[in-house]
Amino acid sequence: MGLIQIENMEFYSFHGHFKEERIVGNKFLVDLTVETDMTLPQESDNLKDAVNYQRVYEIVKLQMEKKSHLLEHIAGRILDSVYVEMEGIKKVTVKVSKMNPPMGGKIGSVSIVLSR
Repeated sequence: MGLIQIENMEFYSFHGHFKEERIVGNKFLVDLTVETDMTLPQESDNLKDAVNYQRVYEIVKLQMEKKSHLLEHIAGRILDSVYVEMEGIKKVTVKVSKMNPPMGGKIGSVSIVLSR
């Protein structure tokens, strides 16, 4: 088994509970870890035998473009999409962070982490 970690994917998206958040937008960071069997690609050196992490990034990007009220919803959609579109995945963990959330004080970020 091995891990593919895609870290600090940055998106400007329009997610949030408040209407203003879905209009003005905010910066989000996404980290994603994929657990997969890497035995074949480490021997073959062929992308067709591996989980293509560029395609995983494209899946995340597409989901980040769809407006949502909750970070939990975004993370769940990312997990669903990765499992539907990719083969050979044993486990995925995704962390979605909203930077500078409007919570009435100085807060660097708030994050949701889901695994499946």
